[in-house]
Amino acid sequence: MIRTDYDIDGKPIAENYEDHLIQSLKDPAYAKDYLNAALEDDDYHVFLLALRDVANAFGITNLASNAELNRENIYKMLSAKGNPRISSLMPLLRAIGIRLSTETAPKTPTPVKQRKPKAGKSLIRA
Repeated sequence: MIRTDYDIDGKPIAENYEDHLIQSLKDPAYAKDYLNAALEDDDYHVFLLALRDVANAFGITNLASNAELNRENIYKMLSAKGNPRISSLMPLLRAIGIRLSTETAPKTPTPVKQRKPKAGKSLIRA
C-alpha cells in the first residue's frame, strides 16, 4: 500500500525529489524562478539542464507541438552537447509560458591592467 502525505494546503506531497520538482516546474512562475537561478551560473550548460527539466515537466511532445519545433531537435538542443540557437529557444520558452528579458549586471571592479615593458627596456631603474 502506498502512503500519501499531504501538505498544509491539502495537496499530496510527492514521494521523491524528482516527482516534486516535475510537479513544481509545471507552474510557469516556478519554472521562471528555476531558470533564472540556473542563469546565475557562468556555465550556460547549467541553464540548458534546467530548461530540460522544465521541458520534461511540460512534456516534450506537447512543447514540440506548441512551439512548432521538431521533438527530436528539442531533445538534441537540450542534450549535454546541445547549443541551441535563439530562433529555437524563443518558441520553446513561449510554449512554456516564459519569455527572455535582460537586466543590467551588477558593476564589478575593473581589474587593473599591468603595463608591459617596451621591448629592450627594463622595469628596474638604475
